[in-house]
Amino acid sequence: MTSHGTPTPGLWSRTRRAVHDEVVGTALDLFTNQGFEATTVDQIVAATGLSRTSFFRYFGSKEDLVLGDTTQTRLDFSAALRARPQEEGPWEALRAAALTLPGADLAPDRALTVAKLIRTSPALRARSLEKHQQWQDSLVPVLQERLAGEPNAAASSDLAARAVVAAALSCLQTATEVWAERDGRGTLGELYDQAIAAVRR
Repeated sequence: MTSHGTPTPGLWSRTRRAVHDEVVGTALDLFTNQGFEATTVDQIVAATGLSRTSFFRYFGSKEDLVLGDTTQTRLDFSAALRARPQEEGPWEALRAAALTLPGADLAPDRALTVAKLIRTSPALRARSLEKHQQWQDSLVPVLQERLAGEPNAAASSDLAARAVVAAALSCLQTATEVWAERDGRGTLGELYDQAIAAVRR
Protein backbone atom coordinates (compact mmCIF):
# COMPACT_ATOMS: atom_id res chain seq x y z
CA MET A 1 0.00 0.00 0.00
CA THR A 2 1.11 3.59 -0.61
CA SER A 3 1.09 6.32 2.04
CA HIS A 4 -2.32 7.40 0.68
CA GLY A 5 -3.84 3.97 1.19
CA THR A 6 -3.98 3.07 -2.50
CA PRO A 7 -2.73 -0.35 -3.62
CA THR A 8 0.90 -0.60 -4.61
CA PRO A 9 1.11 -1.16 -8.38
CA GLY A 10 1.24 -4.87 -9.22
CA LEU A 11 4.24 -6.54 -10.79
CA TRP A 12 2.92 -6.34 -14.35
CA SER A 13 1.93 -2.67 -14.07
CA ARG A 14 5.55 -1.67 -13.55
CA THR A 15 7.90 -1.00 -16.40
CA ARG A 16 9.55 -3.93 -18.11
CA ARG A 17 12.94 -2.71 -16.97
CA ALA A 18 11.87 -2.53 -13.35
CA VAL A 19 10.41 -6.03 -13.50
CA HIS A 20 13.57 -7.34 -15.12
CA ASP A 21 15.79 -5.78 -12.45
CA GLU A 22 13.60 -7.04 -9.62
CA VAL A 23 13.63 -10.60 -10.90
CA VAL A 24 17.39 -10.52 -11.47
CA GLY A 25 18.01 -9.19 -7.97
CA THR A 26 15.84 -11.86 -6.36
CA ALA A 27 17.38 -14.62 -8.46
CA LEU A 28 20.93 -13.50 -7.64
CA ASP A 29 20.07 -13.69 -3.93
CA LEU A 30 18.78 -17.23 -4.41
CA PHE A 31 21.85 -18.24 -6.43
CA THR A 32 24.16 -16.79 -3.78
CA ASN A 33 22.40 -18.54 -0.91
CA GLN A 34 21.64 -21.89 -2.57
CA GLY A 35 24.07 -22.15 -5.45
CA PHE A 36 23.30 -21.58 -9.12
CA GLU A 37 22.82 -25.22 -10.06
CA ALA A 38 20.70 -25.95 -6.98
CA THR A 39 18.26 -23.10 -7.64
CA THR A 40 15.36 -23.94 -9.94
CA VAL A 41 13.29 -21.75 -12.21
CA ASP A 42 10.25 -22.76 -10.15
CA GLN A 43 11.88 -21.30 -7.04
CA ILE A 44 12.64 -18.06 -8.87
CA VAL A 45 9.10 -17.63 -10.18
CA ALA A 46 7.66 -18.46 -6.76
CA ALA A 47 9.83 -15.80 -5.14
CA THR A 48 9.03 -13.12 -7.73
CA GLY A 49 5.39 -13.78 -8.58
CA LEU A 50 6.12 -14.50 -12.23
CA SER A 51 4.70 -17.44 -14.13
CA ARG A 52 7.10 -19.81 -15.88
CA THR A 53 5.82 -18.49 -19.21
CA SER A 54 6.58 -14.92 -18.17
CA PHE A 55 10.01 -15.91 -16.87
CA PHE A 56 11.01 -17.37 -20.21
CA ARG A 57 9.58 -14.33 -21.97
CA TYR A 58 12.09 -12.21 -20.07
CA PHE A 59 14.97 -14.70 -19.97
CA GLY A 60 15.84 -17.55 -22.27
CA SER A 61 17.38 -19.53 -19.41
CA LYS A 62 18.82 -19.24 -15.92
CA GLU A 63 22.21 -18.58 -17.51
CA ASP A 64 20.79 -15.70 -19.56
CA LEU A 65 19.32 -14.20 -16.40
CA VAL A 66 22.84 -13.85 -15.00
CA LEU A 67 24.78 -13.11 -18.19
CA GLY A 68 22.15 -11.14 -20.09
CA ASP A 69 20.86 -11.56 -23.62
CA THR A 70 24.04 -12.83 -25.26
CA THR A 71 22.74 -12.42 -28.80
CA GLN A 72 21.70 -8.80 -28.34
CA THR A 73 24.88 -7.99 -26.42
CA ARG A 74 26.96 -9.42 -29.25
CA LEU A 75 25.17 -7.22 -31.78
CA ASP A 76 25.44 -4.15 -29.54
CA PHE A 77 29.16 -4.74 -28.96
CA SER A 78 29.86 -5.01 -32.70
CA ALA A 79 27.80 -1.91 -33.46
CA ALA A 80 29.55 0.07 -30.72
CA LEU A 81 32.98 -0.93 -32.04
CA ARG A 82 32.01 0.01 -35.59
CA ALA A 83 30.89 3.44 -34.34
CA ARG A 84 34.22 4.28 -32.70
CA PRO A 85 36.37 6.95 -34.42
CA GLN A 86 38.73 5.47 -37.01
CA GLU A 87 41.71 7.31 -35.52
CA GLU A 88 41.23 5.45 -32.24
CA GLY A 89 43.59 2.53 -31.73
CA PRO A 90 42.17 -1.02 -31.70
CA TRP A 91 42.74 -1.60 -27.97
CA GLU A 92 41.21 1.74 -27.04
CA ALA A 93 38.26 1.22 -29.40
CA LEU A 94 37.47 -2.20 -27.94
CA ARG A 95 37.59 -0.85 -24.39
CA ALA A 96 35.38 2.13 -25.22
CA ALA A 97 32.88 -0.10 -27.04
CA ALA A 98 32.69 -2.47 -24.08
CA LEU A 99 31.80 0.41 -21.76
CA THR A 100 28.61 1.04 -23.75
CA LEU A 101 27.21 -2.45 -23.10
CA PRO A 102 24.22 -2.84 -20.74
CA GLY A 103 26.18 -4.76 -18.11
CA ALA A 104 28.88 -2.09 -17.92
CA ASP A 105 26.72 0.11 -15.69
CA LEU A 106 25.86 -2.58 -13.14
CA ALA A 107 26.19 -1.51 -9.53
CA PRO A 108 29.54 -2.77 -8.19
CA ASP A 109 27.93 -5.10 -5.64
CA ARG A 110 25.72 -6.74 -8.26
CA ALA A 111 28.59 -6.99 -10.75
CA LEU A 112 30.70 -8.68 -8.06
CA THR A 113 27.91 -11.14 -7.31
CA VAL A 114 27.72 -12.06 -10.99
CA ALA A 115 31.52 -12.43 -11.21
CA LYS A 116 31.57 -14.75 -8.20
CA LEU A 117 28.74 -16.86 -9.59
CA ILE A 118 30.53 -17.27 -12.92
CA ARG A 119 33.71 -18.26 -11.10
CA THR A 120 32.01 -20.95 -8.99
CA SER A 121 29.36 -22.33 -11.37
CA PRO A 122 30.47 -24.73 -14.12
CA ALA A 123 27.31 -24.01 -16.12
CA LEU A 124 27.78 -20.25 -15.97
CA ARG A 125 31.47 -20.51 -16.69
CA ALA A 126 30.78 -22.58 -19.79
CA ARG A 127 28.10 -20.15 -21.00
CA SER A 128 30.41 -17.20 -20.31
CA LEU A 129 33.15 -18.76 -22.44
CA GLU A 130 30.59 -19.44 -25.16
CA LYS A 131 29.50 -15.79 -24.96
CA HIS A 132 33.07 -14.59 -25.37
CA GLN A 133 33.53 -16.83 -28.40
CA GLN A 134 30.39 -15.34 -29.95
CA TRP A 135 31.73 -11.86 -29.22
CA GLN A 136 35.02 -12.77 -30.84
CA ASP A 137 33.31 -14.08 -33.98
CA SER A 138 31.38 -10.81 -34.32
CA LEU A 139 34.14 -8.38 -33.35
CA VAL A 140 36.95 -9.75 -35.52
CA PRO A 141 35.41 -8.70 -38.88
CA VAL A 142 34.68 -5.21 -37.52
CA LEU A 143 38.19 -4.75 -36.18
CA GLN A 144 39.65 -6.16 -39.39
CA GLU A 145 37.83 -3.44 -41.33
CA ARG A 146 39.32 -0.82 -39.01
CA LEU A 147 42.84 -2.20 -39.36
CA ALA A 148 42.53 -2.53 -43.14
CA GLY A 149 41.63 1.15 -43.32
CA GLU A 150 44.80 2.30 -41.57
CA PRO A 151 47.45 4.05 -43.73
CA ASN A 152 50.07 1.34 -43.21
CA ALA A 153 47.67 -1.58 -43.07
CA ALA A 154 49.35 -4.95 -43.34
CA ALA A 155 48.06 -7.80 -45.44
CA SER A 156 47.75 -9.77 -42.21
CA SER A 157 45.00 -7.54 -40.78
CA ASP A 158 42.82 -10.63 -40.30
CA LEU A 159 45.46 -12.26 -38.11
CA ALA A 160 46.02 -9.01 -36.22
CA ALA A 161 42.29 -8.55 -35.62
CA ARG A 162 41.91 -12.10 -34.34
CA ALA A 163 44.90 -11.73 -32.03
CA VAL A 164 43.82 -8.38 -30.58
CA VAL A 165 40.20 -9.42 -29.97
CA ALA A 166 41.19 -12.76 -28.45
CA ALA A 167 43.73 -11.08 -26.18
CA ALA A 168 41.31 -8.35 -25.10
CA LEU A 169 38.57 -10.83 -24.21
CA SER A 170 41.06 -13.05 -22.40
CA CYS A 171 42.21 -10.04 -20.39
CA LEU A 172 38.59 -9.24 -19.53
CA GLN A 173 37.99 -12.79 -18.34
CA THR A 174 41.20 -12.83 -16.29
CA ALA A 175 40.47 -9.43 -14.75
CA THR A 176 36.96 -10.56 -13.80
CA GLU A 177 38.27 -13.72 -12.14
CA VAL A 178 40.91 -11.83 -10.16
CA TRP A 179 38.37 -9.18 -9.14
CA ALA A 180 36.07 -11.90 -7.80
CA GLU A 181 38.95 -13.62 -5.98
CA ARG A 182 39.86 -10.31 -4.33
CA ASP A 183 36.24 -9.82 -3.25
CA GLY A 184 35.83 -6.67 -5.29
CA ARG A 185 38.92 -4.82 -4.10
CA GLY A 186 39.88 -2.24 -6.69
CA THR A 187 37.80 -1.89 -9.82
CA LEU A 188 37.27 -4.26 -12.70
CA GLY A 189 38.28 -1.51 -15.11
CA GLU A 190 41.62 -1.02 -13.37
CA LEU A 191 42.36 -4.75 -13.42
CA TYR A 192 41.43 -4.97 -17.09
CA ASP A 193 43.77 -2.10 -17.93
CA GLN A 194 46.57 -3.77 -15.96
CA ALA A 195 45.99 -7.04 -17.81
CA ILE A 196 46.05 -5.27 -21.18
CA ALA A 197 49.23 -3.42 -20.20
CA ALA A 198 50.88 -6.73 -19.30
CA VAL A 199 49.97 -8.22 -22.68
CA ARG A 200 51.19 -5.17 -24.60
CA ARG A 201 54.58 -4.92 -22.83
